Amino acid sequence: MNKQKISRYLVGYEIIGFGALFVILWLDELLDLPYLLMGADPTPINWRESTLEGILVVIIGLFTVYITKKLLHEIKYLEGFLPICASCKKIRDDQGNWVQIEGYIRDHSAAKFSHGICPDCARQLYPEFDLYKNKK
Repeated sequence: MNKQKISRYLVGYEIIGFGALFVILWLDELLDLPYLLMGADPTPINWRESTLEGILVVIIGLFTVYITKKLLHEIKYLEGFLPICASCKKIRDDQGNWVQIEGYIRDHSAAKFSHGICPDCARQLYPEFDLYKNKK
């Protein structure tokens, strides 16, 4: 199961949990569950209290789902950091193999490469040619 699917399940279960809490809250008020299940004294329906409690459950549920999504996004961002060799600039993939940066990006994105040479490398590698003489 991939991480995106797990994230959807997590948020889905939170929504189901808060939905169940909302339903139980209203069933308790409408059916008077303590009276039915435990023989307590019957109580009248308190619409204002039930409405307020229901609204609070919805607000807390929405806030919880929002925070969960935000934290999952943060985790995804932090997982996006790539180990890169300080010397040769190869990237370590998920299997622990060191691969050229071009190959890694090609395999993990839709990016395409066009090779060129920067002014610093041109001066270092080809000092006899002034490739960037007009661009300083």
